[in-house]
Amino acid sequence: MKKWCLLISLLILNISCSQEKNQVKGETEFQRELNAEYKDASKSPLKEKDLKTFEGLDFFPVDDTYKVTATFKRTPDSPVFKMPTSTDRKPEYRRYGIATFTLNGKQFSLEIYQNQSLMKEEEYKNYLFLPFTDETNGFSSYGGGRYIDLEIPQGDTIEIDFNKAYNPYCAYNDRYSCPIPPRVNFLQTEINAGVKAFDKH
Repeated sequence: MKKWCLLISLLILNISCSQEKNQVKGETEFQRELNAEYKDASKSPLKEKDLKTFEGLDFFPVDDTYKVTATFKRTPDSPVFKMPTSTDRKPEYRRYGIATFTLNGKQFSLEIYQNQSLMKEEEYKNYLFLPFTDETNGFSSYGGGRYIDLEIPQGDTIEIDFNKAYNPYCAYNDRYSCPIPPRVNFLQTEINAGVKAFDKH
């Protein structure tokens, strides 16, 4: 009987240890999902040497100040253009609309784009892309700017949560081709939210 108790105790201990080991870090669902993706060798943009020691991305503290409701003006007549990237690749986008909001007592506007190839896929037909830069770039956040994924809103407002801002794959590995945020999407303020700069080994 004592042996069985000991075996069961050891089994429970092993399960709890393995669960603790595999537990994904993150304060929010977004953070946990992103960390899980980056820990998965089949999906991760990390270099092999960085993946070996990866425990989780570094995030700014979650702050509702950086969750804004913007007025959204659609721009249906905007022409399709080729967005510059970190390589020679130039994917086609169209400016879908302009989001205007107030943050830290200042008013800002950002252009939001739709990828012309992705929109043809059922999974991404409502997907919108928000690349931006701000005054933290090159300091506490990645120098090349960050991205936010959005969906086409029903009405004339759109919620932008900068706590969900993430880095281009180029921040982790230079073998990727990443869209460069247009100059018009520079925010003259510090966006202390979302993913921080990555410390490469």
